[in-house]
Amino acid sequence: MAMMKFMQLFPLLFFLLVHHGTSFPIREATIDEIHEAFLRYNLSSRALVEFYLDEIKALNPILAAVIEVNPDALALADQADKKRRENGGISSGLRGIPILLKDNIATKDKMNTTAGSFALLDSVVPRDAGVVARLRKAGAIILGKASLSEWAYFRSLKAPVAWCARGGQGRNPYLLSVDPCGSSSGSAVGVAANLAMVSLGTETDGSILCPSSSNSVVGIKPTVGLTSRSGVIPGSPRQDSVGPICRTVSDAVHVLDAIVGFDPRDAEATGNASNFIPKGGYTQFLKTDGLKGKRLGILRNFFPSDPLLERTFENHFRTLRQQGAILVDNLQIANKSTILDLVASGEGPAVLAELKLSLNSYLSELLRSPVRSLADVILFNNRHSDQEKTQEYGQDIFLAAQRTKGIGAAERHAQDNMVRLSKQGIEKLMAERNLDAVVAPAFVTAESRIYTVLAIGGYPGISVPAGYRVNGVPFGICFGGLRGSEPKLIEIAFGFEQASRIRKPPPSIKVFVSETESLL
Repeated sequence: MAMMKFMQLFPLLFFLLVHHGTSFPIREATIDEIHEAFLRYNLSSRALVEFYLDEIKALNPILAAVIEVNPDALALADQADKKRRENGGISSGLRGIPILLKDNIATKDKMNTTAGSFALLDSVVPRDAGVVARLRKAGAIILGKASLSEWAYFRSLKAPVAWCARGGQGRNPYLLSVDPCGSSSGSAVGVAANLAMVSLGTETDGSILCPSSSNSVVGIKPTVGLTSRSGVIPGSPRQDSVGPICRTVSDAVHVLDAIVGFDPRDAEATGNASNFIPKGGYTQFLKTDGLKGKRLGILRNFFPSDPLLERTFENHFRTLRQQGAILVDNLQIANKSTILDLVASGEGPAVLAELKLSLNSYLSELLRSPVRSLADVILFNNRHSDQEKTQEYGQDIFLAAQRTKGIGAAERHAQDNMVRLSKQGIEKLMAERNLDAVVAPAFVTAESRIYTVLAIGGYPGISVPAGYRVNGVPFGICFGGLRGSEPKLIEIAFGFEQASRIRKPPPSIKVFVSETESLL
């Protein structure tokens, strides 16, 4: 029996033995702490990458958070170490920091970019995605590709959340049987379970904020256009946004600073949003007193009726007040029920048409690909139903999108309706009550989904860990604002995080490691 238990724990025993070469505690370390260790020569980028590769090897068979790792990751780490030595050990930003990318973000290297589907396996992208080019320029090490809800959950409503054909079923590290939320599930699970230091996700409607909430990590969904979408497998260019998912607000802001900016391949959106980028970047807004004087609107009609959650959030409201925030309570967003209705708001019809057009454009630009259009993808899924589980899960969203015929009068009306709802809803509320941000739960319930309000208007939001249910499953709090309000949101989110200190590592993983260490 003892030998059987030893064999079951061998992957983690192997990790602990291999990692004995550095005394620095990597697990849960922040970017700033890593740079300090680099400076003191207590840690190298190679040791850091080796740590995460070993963690992925040990735990990814359970969590299915990573689809593939970069075969050049260690070589890139060695290059980062060499440059740091040449620079006297000084390091900052993302220099030498490994990052995991959602598998719909293109990398021009030895890795695939497939949105989790076999349809794009072995396809060749023309170049790095815009955000990847910025990450490389900042010195980041691309560690691998994170799993996701296949095609960013645009294929089928019947498919399980966090499932994709290439990666399998992603699992929540806090309770394996619980939905980790999607579609950026692997990006959130990866950093929550310490399979990666930081990550990038993408959001069309909730795909950064929801998995961040469900896995007790921080997610920033930027203003649409603040980060480039070029080279990202699209859903809706009108709503798509690329953002960081990390364990702390500080780490997320470091990543945000590296990826924002104008991109000629996404010129209209990034050109407009680049006017919002503050001189000196976003890290200047990491202020412990960032809540002082902020007017926060509590959206009571987004909070569920649950005694535990009610008590938890009331405690958080007290914390916000104690830190100097001014709470404007009992607020409601006009036309909430219409906004949350995919058909009534116009979001559903608009996104279907936008999906077909933008996906066809992306696929047509690939240098090599088994599929060149949405119609080709649908046909591939039918021909490879065993791999893609087409009989089981179907592809109803793809089929509905394929039936669309471009942006006509109905689609333009849908797009205009979302603009109207946004102006009459959150924009009017924030102007009338002079709010810096609105506050709501960051998780999915029938009455919540603040991220849909933010999605249809292209607004930013930040999800911060807020607590844990009785079964230990995390939930988050969301601070949302109008376009370009990231500086205020960062001050608010960082101030709350520093005052509350909610996040803790997944207990199941922590216990597993503890049991392994006791055998050594």
